[in-house]
Amino acid sequence: MHAISANLGTATPVTMPGRILVVDDQPANLRIVSTLLARHGYEVIVADSGGEALAIATAQAPDLLLLDMMMPGMDGFALLMEIKQRAELLRLPVVFLTAAHDRDLLLRAFDAGAVDYVTKPFMPEELLARVDAHVGLKLARDRLERVARERQELVNLVAHDLKNPLTSVLFASDILLSDGTRPERIPRYLQMIHDSAMDALGYIKRYLETQADHAARAREAKVSAALPEILAWLHGRYGLQLESRGLQLRVNPLPEHCQPVAIDALVLRQVTENLISNAMKYAPGSDIEIGVRACSPGFWQLVVEDRGPGISSTRQRELFKPFVRLTDRDPGLSSGLGLSLAKQIVVNAGGQLWYEDRDGGGARFVIELPEAH
Repeated sequence: MHAISANLGTATPVTMPGRILVVDDQPANLRIVSTLLARHGYEVIVADSGGEALAIATAQAPDLLLLDMMMPGMDGFALLMEIKQRAELLRLPVVFLTAAHDRDLLLRAFDAGAVDYVTKPFMPEELLARVDAHVGLKLARDRLERVARERQELVNLVAHDLKNPLTSVLFASDILLSDGTRPERIPRYLQMIHDSAMDALGYIKRYLETQADHAARAREAKVSAALPEILAWLHGRYGLQLESRGLQLRVNPLPEHCQPVAIDALVLRQVTENLISNAMKYAPGSDIEIGVRACSPGFWQLVVEDRGPGISSTRQRELFKPFVRLTDRDPGLSSGLGLSLAKQIVVNAGGQLWYEDRDGGGARFVIELPEAH
């Protein structure tokens, strides 16, 4: 409500990123404060009422709210109360601009959630120093939270992708430790243990690299995967596991002139491993079929299908969302990341991944990828 007097030329300009919402019912005050902050590199949004400020902050949260304490209608206290009731704005730092020197009023402002205050008329250096400090703290906190979130996501990704090769290692080692292993099959189980361990190391290495760098290297290297080799690898890795359960992993005949597809072979193996391990888990009494088929010009499809119970229409809409399991009956430690990651990987390679109900019952997952050039 009170006018602000300030010499805008007394402060030394600096560059400080950040988005600040300034709220005051006096146009002159808005102009002075916004001009000062804009000259120092801030993005400034202004509002002349509490209601307008609430709408702006809700649409896109700023990094700092500079708020006039005494305004008609929704004053600063009422606005702050509304902000603290919204989860997305709960941690928004608020600095009061006030002409009041009443100690009880200032204590009330801090109790309401304000982090600081500046009295009018203010010195530009003081206002900028306080704004810099609180915006800097807010942005630093955002960066730390982002790093922590990315690290947790990395841990989740690595843990999920290590599950398949470690399961193969455990299967092969259990067979070798049993008394009924046929001697001629021992080299195959040893090879499975070796290859699975190498795959696990490869997954760790890939996720220690940034996704952007990995994608750039993949484009520069013009990577490709030979689909017949992928099917042969899958049969070698999972054929014995299904056979131990009295089931089969059947490889359908390949079409003529099958072309390589534009994706890293290790990555495609990782995706199809997730699909096969899901089929083994959720269709435990079913054979699994894998195959390749031509589709639209320039694209090829790799198909994984079973004769299990399939997936209900209500669950199909959630299949590719993170942290959603195929069934609520899964009591294990699965994070529900597999299909979400698989779809993201395939889409990043320029392809698609989807689910179909299989004629006669069962599930079918289709990976469609462009030909490599």
